[in-house]
Amino acid sequence: MGKFINNFRVLACIVILLFVSSCEKNDSTTEANPNEDNLPDISGYPIVDTDVGLFYDDVGEISNPQIGAPFYGQDANYQGNQPSYTDNGDGTITDNVTGLMWQQDMGEMQSWIDAMANVSEANTGGHNDWRMPTIKELYSLIYYSGQCQGENVITKFIDANYFNQPIGDVSDGGREIDAQTWSSTEYLGITMVSDEAVFGVNFVDGRVKGYPKVKGDGETLHRYARYVRGNSEYGKNNFVDNGDETITDLATGLMWQKADDSNTRDWEEALAYAENLELADYADWRLPNAKELQSIVDYTRSPQAQGGYSPAINPIFEISEIQDPEGGDFYPYFWSSTTLLDGLTPGDAAVYVTFGRALGYLNGTQLLDVHGAGAVRCDPKSGNPDDYPSNTTGFQGDVQYVYNHVRCVRNIE
Repeated sequence: MGKFINNFRVLACIVILLFVSSCEKNDSTTEANPNEDNLPDISGYPIVDTDVGLFYDDVGEISNPQIGAPFYGQDANYQGNQPSYTDNGDGTITDNVTGLMWQQDMGEMQSWIDAMANVSEANTGGHNDWRMPTIKELYSLIYYSGQCQGENVITKFIDANYFNQPIGDVSDGGREIDAQTWSSTEYLGITMVSDEAVFGVNFVDGRVKGYPKVKGDGETLHRYARYVRGNSEYGKNNFVDNGDETITDLATGLMWQKADDSNTRDWEEALAYAENLELADYADWRLPNAKELQSIVDYTRSPQAQGGYSPAINPIFEISEIQDPEGGDFYPYFWSSTTLLDGLTPGDAAVYVTFGRALGYLNGTQLLDVHGAGAVRCDPKSGNPDDYPSNTTGFQGDVQYVYNHVRCVRNIE
């Protein structure tokens, strides 16, 4: 009997040891899974809010406008997915909204060709699956709580508590805003006279444009590059035509007005139109913020792309056609609800997104696509367009319309 009991005890010990060993193996497997590098399990295209918490009329800051009041419906009236980051302590920053992980530091400026090639050698944080971000991935980091004044930075358009964002070197005659960041997204067209361009974000002045790979004098252009990893679905739309003049994007959770109404409006009028729109039995339409509006740009299309004249938007949408200042075919700019703080009177301009050429007068004389279809710029919120002579506003001479088009949005419940 005693021998039986001893054998039973030995068997029980073996079972316990096997169980503990199994648990240790399971724990080891858990530690090795992708979650150990602080990448949240997020897919799809959640849009990060703009970080705007202040309110503006057409000349400057105001108190919170109430429903039905002038300027109600602007960016700060509607709060989306609030920015949330984690500093992993190893030179990487995790975006808890998008599921993307970013390099905290960008190193030295480099050409676009070098930036695209060097990503394969990046091992920040011990990871070897870094990639150059698309323009939509890169734009997810922008904050419109930033502010600049012409060529000088006041507050950066990115969360400087997490990301190292240099400013341009002014010691050799440069500008503070010359600290732009490359994306992997090439423009399917030509900017200026003959420039092959790549879209980038300027986190010093809050704009998106196509930057030439090579300067007009033949010098290779150098910009910063911030590599990304995680959520490979980010920036990919999933549009559905609802058959009632609305389009749903299942990726972002937003519903869009299928067609603009062909009318032009200043910014205050655009806000009011969106707030009062009733379409497809919905009355909760609003003017999209800058990041929401940029989410429906299709960077695989442009008026210059192979296959014919096309706006940079999925053909599931309808878009008005107008004429440029010289009578050529043109797609209009579209207002966002987001104020861009720049200049001597911060608050008097709002962000627009281009789905056609982003026009300017090169050296004040030649009308060209100076920024590329899909650029993100700003216009005065009000006034007579003739008061803003576009052909005398500097080297690029952005055409300023003041009266732009509107495409409304609403959240899917």
